[in-house]
Amino acid sequence: MTMQQPISTSMPSHVAIIMDGNGRWAQGRGLPRLAGHHAGTGNIKRIVREAIALGIPYLTLYAFSTENWRRPSWEVRGLMRIMAEYLDRELRDLHAEGVRLRLLGDLDNVDNALRKKILDAITLTSNNTAITLAVAFNYGGRADILRAVREIIATGVSPDEVTDEMINRHLYTAGMPDPDLIVRTSGEQRLSNFLIWQAAYSEYFMTPLLWPDFGPDQFREAVQSFAYRERRYGGRPGEQTASVATNS
Repeated sequence: MTMQQPISTSMPSHVAIIMDGNGRWAQGRGLPRLAGHHAGTGNIKRIVREAIALGIPYLTLYAFSTENWRRPSWEVRGLMRIMAEYLDRELRDLHAEGVRLRLLGDLDNVDNALRKKILDAITLTSNNTAITLAVAFNYGGRADILRAVREIIATGVSPDEVTDEMINRHLYTAGMPDPDLIVRTSGEQRLSNFLIWQAAYSEYFMTPLLWPDFGPDQFREAVQSFAYRERRYGGRPGEQTASVATNS
């Protein structure tokens, strides 16, 4: 049997991760769901460091969706507290390691104390260059597109002047490349309203591992799988196709 050879040696410029399975991880150990979320945040540092080691310039993590507000109020409060505690605990190390934090999402429904922590963290790390860590927090893909369209309409642009590039400039990810690779843990096979515009030509890596168990070795495996993908962008094998995967 002939072993498949990599098509490319290139690394993805942008990896996005749907960090799923924290609650199931806790339940499988007889722990409360919030213990799983604590374990999940503890895993972030390992993955960020591996992304830096691999030379990946952009990493996006799906932390809290617009739909997550529907969860029980005690769980939502716990998730907000865990986010605040994570920033208190990890921000100094993230900054020292050259991580630039970026928010994808809306802070309108977030309490003032947490909003300030997030904005202060973004300001503190704004000049770092080792990696851009974008956190999708209170984020939904449809809401992202709707917001972009409303902003464009507000400028008075006529319908025939609207382009892909114009929409890109009004999305939360403006200035970032579209994700080359989207990883989802926990075995689910869906995007869950995550970067649905930006993911039009992304490659996918689905794993049954729950997020707290998804370590650097598994992340490296996901990234290495990217070398075996032939990205055609609608063309045929072997044809040179223009990249459509970069926001401007």
